[in-house]
Amino acid sequence: MAAQPFWKRKTLAQMSTQEWESLCDGCAKCCLQKLEDEDSGEVFYTRVVCQYLSDNCRCTVYQERQQKVPNCVWLKPEDVDQFFWLPSTCAYRLIAEGEDLPEWHPLMAQDSQRIHAVDASVLHLAPVRDNEVPEEDWEDYIIDNV
Repeated sequence: MAAQPFWKRKTLAQMSTQEWESLCDGCAKCCLQKLEDEDSGEVFYTRVVCQYLSDNCRCTVYQERQQKVPNCVWLKPEDVDQFFWLPSTCAYRLIAEGEDLPEWHPLMAQDSQRIHAVDASVLHLAPVRDNEVPEEDWEDYIIDNV
């Protein structure tokens, strides 16, 4: 009998850096600009993406992202209780909530492009870059489904 995969055997806090990084499915939904309702705390996703997001849903400045984009999301195991705002398909959130990875996740499908084929990445949203749209207009780009 084969051993269970690491994401079923370990908590997020127990994972190595390599295991943690491999959980990212490349959807780039965390790179979508979000707006928060100050009264309700509700988070709204827009189809506005970070200017450093490549056409294949990868950060072009990943190692320097915190310096270039100070408010860039940096997911860390110690912040797991704050993952509620992540999309429901995000591996980090799923594992934090005790769920399994979706079949199209690269670790399950053994195919890093499957996520795009099933429209689970931002590519199907016709994203616009945040340096092309004034922040005061982001509300016009709110989307219902992430």
